[in-house]
Amino acid sequence: INFGGLKINSNGCNLGVPGNVEATLATVRAAEGLPLHLTHIQCHSYGTEGDRHFSSGAPRIHELLNKNPNISIDVGQVMFGQTCTASGDSMRQFAISKNASPKKSVIMDIECDAGCGVVPMRYRDKSYVNALQWCIGLETFLLMEDPWRIFLTTDHPYGAPFSPYPHLIRLLMDKSFRDDMLQKINPDAAANSIVGSLTREYSLDEIAIMTRAGPARSLGLKNIGHLGAGACADITVYRDDANREAMFAKPELVFKNGELVVRDGKVVKVVNGATHVARPAYDKSIEKPLKDYFERYHTMRMQNFAVSDDEIEDNGRGALIVEPVRARVT
Repeated sequence: INFGGLKINSNGCNLGVPGNVEATLATVRAAEGLPLHLTHIQCHSYGTEGDRHFSSGAPRIHELLNKNPNISIDVGQVMFGQTCTASGDSMRQFAISKNASPKKSVIMDIECDAGCGVVPMRYRDKSYVNALQWCIGLETFLLMEDPWRIFLTTDHPYGAPFSPYPHLIRLLMDKSFRDDMLQKINPDAAANSIVGSLTREYSLDEIAIMTRAGPARSLGLKNIGHLGAGACADITVYRDDANREAMFAKPELVFKNGELVVRDGKVVKVVNGATHVARPAYDKSIEKPLKDYFERYHTMRMQNFAVSDDEIEDNGRGALIVEPVRARVT
């Protein structure tokens, strides 16, 4: 199907299921050159080799990804520690609730129209599965040749909250530090991963591309993700430090839309964010059959389902932006 050059965002099949690497490879091949973004690919890179029938499929996936420039990915890196998983897939959340830590969860069905599940999760470095998930994410980062097509994520909060990003960046930039951390995880997981043999260290330029310029270009945001004249004045300034975790954890200055909001790692001004919206053209005649569908099968009417501009902008929660007009770099 030709989507007019738009990039399709795919969640992939068999999330978290050992053996799903085959479905991921099939998805890449099925794109046949069309632009496709694969989300939290770490969760879709599992093989079934070994005594535990759980292994890394990242090398196989990246052998194919590096030959297919139409595909971009984000990682969904697992980081050790406490987090929670949150999803509209209530049945999947129910399935993993047996692994909740602590043993609590909220699974709800909303009048058969939607679902939601929140399950607390603690990833442990001595757990074979958790440690191999950590390794698979790092393999994914280190094997991807093109930093413009891979985006740094933990699939917040699924793999971890976003707060460990500085630690993750250090893992990618510092092989000796990465090797030290590898010695602390489950030894079987470390032995079944190629992370220790990968010598790549990300440069500052590659980190900037992967976390700023690449995602902006992928989304078609021409005035975001660079410091050229006319770009939106969203700027972060860091003091150079050999310890990249310390460097990225505490920016010297952060400007949001041209306003100084952080100095020496402390928030000095709170500003409202923005809501980016797209308004694709569509055939208005579809509204009648959709309205009939809502009346027949849903518990709310179609006109109550849509979110209006006023609701988005209510009480300053976020200025509605179609084509951003903000402070510019001059």
